Amino acid sequence: MALGTATAPYELRFDAGRICLDLLSTTHPQERLGSVDVLRAWITGSGLVPADTALAHADTGWLLAFRELRGQIDRLVRCRPRPGVATYDLALARVNDLARTAPPAPRAVRGEDGQLLRRLDAPPGCAALLAVVARDAVDLLTDPVARAALRQCEGDNCPIVYLDTSRGRRRRWCSSEVCGNRERVARHRRRAALARA
Repeated sequence: MALGTATAPYELRFDAGRICLDLLSTTHPQERLGSVDVLRAWITGSGLVPADTALAHADTGWLLAFRELRGQIDRLVRCRPRPGVATYDLALARVNDLARTAPPAPRAVRGEDGQLLRRLDAPPGCAALLAVVARDAVDLLTDPVARAALRQCEGDNCPIVYLDTSRGRRRRWCSSEVCGNRERVARHRRRAALARA
């Protein structure tokens, strides 16, 4: 998909259980980060920034940087760590490097109704936002309990990886409403076809 091609924000999903895994989900069923506008929607929808944060300064460089980080995280999540494997080691070094940057500084301010709201000190830079996602990946990869809860969706042709925090660790799909529903519909059709036969 070209850099300027738009993807509707309603197609963005945030159900993988970790922000770094939500970023991985932006590749299925096609490239979801198809434009800077969609990246801005993803950044806001993921909770990286408060909803009313200005992101007009984001450009195609940001889009390429987020896609590059997504590729590095994908290598780390899908592969078992093995010393000496160059692609794994390079991905790990890159994620560690991105995690070094300070994340955006939040502050609490009073809203019009007197309630405290989260705001950022200044418009966030790309490196600061990448750092938040990279740090989340570092936390995930270094937490044996979380890493053991990583699952790949059992839906047909669905590569989405999610964190299974369900009771009994029995979650099968990235989303019950998406892949789970497709599976239930397919099962119903198979049963109906067998009943007719």
